[in-house]
Amino acid sequence: MALEAIVFDMDGVLIDTEPVWEEVRRGYIDDLGGRWLPDTQDRLMGMSTGEWAAYLSKDLLDGRRTPEEVATDVIDRMSARYADHLPLMPDAVETVHTCAKEYPLGLASSSPRRLIDVVLDHMGVTALFHSTVSTEEVDRGKPAPDGYLAVAALLGITPENCAAIEDSSNGLRSAAAAGMTVIAVPHPRYPPAPDALALATLVSPTLAELTPRAIAAVVR
Repeated sequence: MALEAIVFDMDGVLIDTEPVWEEVRRGYIDDLGGRWLPDTQDRLMGMSTGEWAAYLSKDLLDGRRTPEEVATDVIDRMSARYADHLPLMPDAVETVHTCAKEYPLGLASSSPRRLIDVVLDHMGVTALFHSTVSTEEVDRGKPAPDGYLAVAALLGITPENCAAIEDSSNGLRSAAAAGMTVIAVPHPRYPPAPDALALATLVSPTLAELTPRAIAAVVR
């Protein structure tokens, strides 16, 4: 087994938007008189657009808005926040450029396609990614492996020869279920569960330490 491709998650790895997603969705639920449950944020991380929109509609809003309406409303709010400020993770752009010099890159994100395209364009790295997949484009969101398997198929590379860089519990579980070598860069505000973190072959505190050589070493 040898490294042939590197697949990035987006939220929490390349951009620090997990707090923004939480703030926007909490505010939306509050505005509509819904209820935010203690485990809501943990459950939402990794869900596809259709999954989290259905969850918000049914479980938090008691059907006040349809899932389709919820998705449109929340994504509109997120787009407005992105236009105002896109909080990149430290060394995100540099790490993508460094890895792209050595290996083809993929991206498997729970964000909708609309937001993926905005982020990669803002970072100036769209052309560096050979394949990008939103989990709204596959049957199941994370922790199911669908997104990562789809990226590997588009790359034409066996999942076992790919390394996945993730931060969240469901993301780590998704990449592991796909058969990829899992690399964790835990988010300080949303640390992954111990059982999910245990799936990682390498745990790095920062992106800056994830050089192609370091990644290839753990895949081999």
